[in-house]
Amino acid sequence: MARQCEACGKKVQMGNRVETRGKAKYLGGVGTKITGITRRKFVPNLQKVHVTMPTGENKSMRVCTQCIRSGAIRKTVKTKPFDVSGGKPK
Repeated sequence: MARQCEACGKKVQMGNRVETRGKAKYLGGVGTKITGITRRKFVPNLQKVHVTMPTGENKSMRVCTQCIRSGAIRKTVKTKPFDVSGGKPK
């Protein structure tokens, strides 16, 4: 499952890279012309993240940034091993 989000299933998509020449009409030119179209890949922005699963276990997953930002996954909470504040116990 390379280059695929484990949360939403987003994967590599194919598209076109369009090359143009000329100056746009609204900028005072005679218009732009397409001089070449080649295929290209749109690769999702995957990050390796520690995730807390609904069952409670922690797992490392490759997740796209949209899933992280939207809250589709829940990142693991790293707790402090001990308190070094030196204050009075509450």
